[in-house]
Amino acid sequence: MTDFHSDNSPQDHDDAPRHGTSQTGQAHDHSHSHSHNHSHDHAPTVTADSERRIFLVMCLTGGYMLLQIAGGLLAGSLALLADSGHMLSDTAALGLAWFAFRLASKPADSRRSYGYHRFQILAAFTNGLTLFFIAGWIVVEAIARLITPSEVMGGLMLAVACGGLLINIAGFYLLHRGDRHNVNMQGALLHVMGDLLGSIAAIAAAVIIMLTGWTAADPLLSILVALIILKSAFGLVRRSGHILLEGTPDHLDMELIRDKLVAYLPQVRGVHHMHAWSLTAEKSIVTMHVEIDPAADLEKTLRAITAFLQSEFDINHVTLQIEHSNCATDPPGMPQPA
Repeated sequence: MTDFHSDNSPQDHDDAPRHGTSQTGQAHDHSHSHSHNHSHDHAPTVTADSERRIFLVMCLTGGYMLLQIAGGLLAGSLALLADSGHMLSDTAALGLAWFAFRLASKPADSRRSYGYHRFQILAAFTNGLTLFFIAGWIVVEAIARLITPSEVMGGLMLAVACGGLLINIAGFYLLHRGDRHNVNMQGALLHVMGDLLGSIAAIAAAVIIMLTGWTAADPLLSILVALIILKSAFGLVRRSGHILLEGTPDHLDMELIRDKLVAYLPQVRGVHHMHAWSLTAEKSIVTMHVEIDPAADLEKTLRAITAFLQSEFDINHVTLQIEHSNCATDPPGMPQPA
């Protein structure tokens, strides 16, 4: 049996204990082989660009939030106050996302062989949960406003909401131009998108109030924004939670990988004990046991397997345990797993 680890990223690392050999109590030959001559990191690179974009949007959001709170109180507008509350949470969420990028740039060590990149997923999950609470607060406050209507200054509300819209468009542009595949960036982008929708709702409500005097437009449009926020929050929590639970990445079909690998390489007799998970949304990791023909050239077979997985399924980080007969991790006489 041979363990083989391949990662085509050009970074430094120490192999995670997770990918170590199985201890079965059986006597067997074991070696560990790498397909490259350089060390690398399990953790993907955190770009300074993503970190910078998050910081700039955090400053824009936090600065205008103070002005919008004052405007909402003076105008008596729930839509503005709801958007201000959302912006307050967003400022904190963006700060958390920025801190996650800062922390993720720390190198891996002996206690955290994957580094700190999972903190990005924790930040995204937390941001998604805060969106649920924000949407709930908006709905409760809107219902109270519908029961007990209050006067709203449409002109002031419109002016403040237009300023908020410009700030949110700038923030959305900055984040949208960044790494949209990063879950942490997606969480920040969803928060800013919620702010943008809140500003649009506030503008619409202000126009309706100015033209018709119908103040119920203010809380009703706030509820609409809350429902949109809830939909976005559910998607973010679902995706980040799936990564935290180490679920199989959505783009990988493990049965298809096994069937194609056996069909592609005649020296491969079978594949079992397959596992796949994500370190971050951009970094998938796969482990598998591969039974090969004893007469096959080990080095050539290993390189053929990793090259096939990279070209066919874009898997750049794989750990292979090569076997010639019975799986060393199973008790003697136990049938081979599928």
